[in-house]
Formats: sequence, structure tokens, C-alpha cells
Amino acid sequence: MRLSLAFEMQRPVLDDHAVIEDTLQQCILADEVGFDAVWFVEHHFLTSFSMSPCPEVMFGALSRLTKRIRLGFGVVILPYHHPVRVAERVAMVDHMSGGRVEFGTGRSAPYEQTGMGIDPRDTRAMWEESLRMIPRIWEDGLFSWEGKFWSVPPRDVRPKPLQKPHPRIWVAALQPATYQLAAELGIGVMALSVASPSYLAPHIKAYKERVRRATPVGKAVNDQWLSATMAFCDRDARVARELAAKSLRTFFGPDRPYLKDQTHLYEQLVESWGGVPEHLKANFARYLKGEGVAAAPEVDLSGGSGQIASALWNQIDADTLVERGVLVAGDPDDCLRSIAIHEEAGVDELQFLMATETVPHDKVMSSIEMFGKYVIPELKRRSA
Repeated sequence: MRLSLAFEMQRPVLDDHAVIEDTLQQCILADEVGFDAVWFVEHHFLTSFSMSPCPEVMFGALSRLTKRIRLGFGVVILPYHHPVRVAERVAMVDHMSGGRVEFGTGRSAPYEQTGMGIDPRDTRAMWEESLRMIPRIWEDGLFSWEGKFWSVPPRDVRPKPLQKPHPRIWVAALQPATYQLAAELGIGVMALSVASPSYLAPHIKAYKERVRRATPVGKAVNDQWLSATMAFCDRDARVARELAAKSLRTFFGPDRPYLKDQTHLYEQLVESWGGVPEHLKANFARYLKGEGVAAAPEVDLSGGSGQIASALWNQIDADTLVERGVLVAGDPDDCLRSIAIHEEAGVDELQFLMATETVPHDKVMSSIEMFGKYVIPELKRRSA
């Protein structure tokens, strides 16, 4: 099981310089204590929520400030960029880092897409066309292309990646249709939905079976599954769990501009977190299917029930989220137990978001140190 960190570069009060410096320190420490990768998002227009519009600039610094940790584009929003420019930037970072790049791809959400002047209805086709172009750009010799969105006359594009045949390719995925497409194209899944391992397990199994029959978009198949979650490790398990739960609820808060177009969000979150806990069913008995709590294992969240789902979402407690593996939080033993749940579900890499607007820099550094001192060595011992 690989462990990695994700960075949105958040700050509750806008302070561009401080968030850059803090993020660099966190990544350097993660490299020193044994994390396998750091992943940087690409976001635009999200003010205090995310200040990560150009990960390649951060990677330019980190390629020299770190020694072994992998540098993950998590993800490049392909519809925003000419595919030649993406291929050039990723290859350049691969050389500067000594071949440590992971190439994640995606297409963002309507709030950002419309800000960039892009029709959301075109982004799926734009993503797929760009995805098919980039591995070919990385091949030796002249590249040319005539497509719906981009046309390139014969040109020699340099540099080619240091890794051969090229860095591993991934796609950000939030739904089963994307998991299936990733398997067909032979690219890795970045499941960024923060779901319970029990919910994802059948999807992971189906992906692993399908990817064996892939027609790869590149020269190599990436058959890896990455799951994302919030994480925090501290000697005080209660403090760690509550802090991670606060990060999770803030991340999916109703005030987020990038979530405003996502209908049924809280219904989907409740389902993906493993459904309504037994200790909450009595509170929502009148909304449960069937008659009586005992006959109603699930909440009926259809038909304009967003308010009900939001209330349920807010009441699912930190302990339940940790026990289900939705969060990896608590003391080192708690974290190891939660990681084991993901491992059993078939996850290859677990990506942690620790640095959020609700967790100060010193706490993030302390949590990274705790993982490096107690969790990562134990994982390595178990896998030896």
C-alpha cells in the first residue's frame, strides 16, 4: 500500500505567500519521512479554497528540494490546455525530477469550465481527444494531428519524458462510468469521491478485471487504483478524529461554489459513506422505507430530499467515519486499522488530504511526522 498526500493549497484567510511556503515545507517533510507521492490539484477561481492553478511551478521547486518522493499532477485539466503544452510541461518536470512524475488527467466542473469560456458539454470529448494525443506526442519522431478540437502539422515536440515509455497516466473519477472507461483505456483510477472502502470494493474488483483486457491509450497499462480521503494522526485520537471530520464537512460544505451545480450531492455522500448508521436511524424513522425502523435499512433519498440528506450527512459522527474507513484519523493504531480496510478492498494507493483550511500548518507538520514515525514503518514491516 502506497501512501501519498494531496494538496489543494488552502488558506482560510487569503495569504498567497504563506500558503506557498507552508506547502513546500510539508512536501519536503513528506519526502523525508517516507511518503510515496505528493499530488497537486489544478483549480481556478476558488479563492481561499484552493490556490493551486499551476502545479508544474511547484514541481519545479520540489524537483530540487526533494530526493525520492513522486510528483503527481492530480490532475491536469486537459480541456484548458493545448495538448502539446501539456506534453511539454509534464516531460520537463519528469526530467527535472529524475523521472518521478505521475500524470493525472481530468476535466473539472462547470463552475470553473464556464469561467474559462469552455462549454461543459464539450469537456468529455476534449479530455478524450487530448488524452489520445499526449502519449503519441511523447513518441520519437514527428507528431501530427487532425481532430475536432486541435490540429497540429508535423512537428518534433521536445523534450520526451525521462521515464520510458512515459509517466503513468491516471484519470480523476467520481462515478462508475469513469472507472469503466479508465479500464478500457488502460489508465489508473484516482477515486477522489472520499467514499467508504466497502462502497468502492465492487467497483475496484470490476476495474481490475476489465483493465486486463484494456486497449491502452499509451504505450503502457496503468492498472492501479488510488482512493482519496481526509487524514490526521495525533496522539490524542479524539482530537485527530474530530479535526479530520471537520475538514471533511468543510470540504463538502453547501457554500462551495464548485458544488452548486451538483444535484443530489448529499444523498450520494450518505450512500458512499456506507449509508445511515444504526444509531441514527431512529432519528430519521419517518423518512425510512417500510414501516418501522427495523423494516427500513435505508433512507429513501429520492424526490427532492436534499434537506433530509444534508441533515443525515451532518450527523454521521467522526467515530463512524473512521470505523468505516471513510476517514483515516486518530492515533497511529487507528490510522493503521483504517488503512487496512482500504487495503482489503483492493486499493493500491491511499491519498490523504491533510492540509485544509481547518488544519493549521503546525498541525499538518505534526501529523506528517506521526505518519512517518509510527504508521509508515509499520506498513513496511507488515508487507516485508
